[in-house]
Amino acid sequence: MAMPTLLDVIRRNGTDAAVGLIDETTKAVPEVRLGAARTIRGLNYKTRVRTGLPTVGFRQVSQGTAVSHSQVEQRLIEAFLMNPQFEVDKAAADAAEDGAAAYLAEEAQAITQAAMQALGVAFFYGADATFGKTDAFPGLLQSYDNSTMYVDAGGTTDNVASSVWLVRFGLQDVRWILGEGGRAEVTDPTEVRLVDGSGNPYTGYRQELYLRPGLQVGSVFSVCRIKKLTTDSGKGLTDALFDQALEKFPAGKPPNAIFCTRRSRRQWKNSKTATSPTGAPAPWPDSVDGPEGTIPVYTTDSISNVETLAL
Repeated sequence: MAMPTLLDVIRRNGTDAAVGLIDETTKAVPEVRLGAARTIRGLNYKTRVRTGLPTVGFRQVSQGTAVSHSQVEQRLIEAFLMNPQFEVDKAAADAAEDGAAAYLAEEAQAITQAAMQALGVAFFYGADATFGKTDAFPGLLQSYDNSTMYVDAGGTTDNVASSVWLVRFGLQDVRWILGEGGRAEVTDPTEVRLVDGSGNPYTGYRQELYLRPGLQVGSVFSVCRIKKLTTDSGKGLTDALFDQALEKFPAGKPPNAIFCTRRSRRQWKNSKTATSPTGAPAPWPDSVDGPEGTIPVYTTDSISNVETLAL
């Protein structure tokens, strides 16, 4: 059964204004639009992440077996405050050709678009000070198992690196969360007192977006990263790197989404050999053939092409 997405949750719990704006502005942010999601009543919850299974086996009659148990770690999943707002001069909005309502609607769409883009960046980089948002929730970068669930592409030039993320969305895997019961709202415009740079007052309009998003990574096998994809010769994305990454996932639990930059997708395309009779270039690929089915690949602007090699 298909999991509800973040947009589904917002449709169920958010205001009409928020639903319309977020629906439109997430079209270019696939990790936000497609990811599984749930609501929580408060602002956090604890979850147990299994990192290893018990050791079991057979035994001889009249002989015992060693006692074993799962290896788990407890993680605190938190919803963080996202509350962008804008203020505009009432005179400018009222004098707009299409009226103040249209002027404010355009501003609301712009700030919601920026918020969804910030949410997409936080999905990958979380609270990373360079590429993420320092006040954000932990993203994939802080949550994945960086000791085993990665493939090193071998790039050697610093500050031109990128990553590809293979993600398994699901109940016990990666899920967006929305705190306060899924609260998502865009406030009505209100008249407020503003001041200019010299402290002189004037009347303006203010409007706000309110969300409490967070991210759950429920298993160490939910995410794999292909890192150090650079502009160095032979260090771009290839089918061989995808094969190595897919091998990291347990049988029966493959990733169900892959995210990359346009540059990585071009490198992947260029790594393929064209086999058409006319010698035409290989087509732009949009999926990976895994051992347990086809996995869609999504291009996103939320991943950077100027990562450091140390990231």
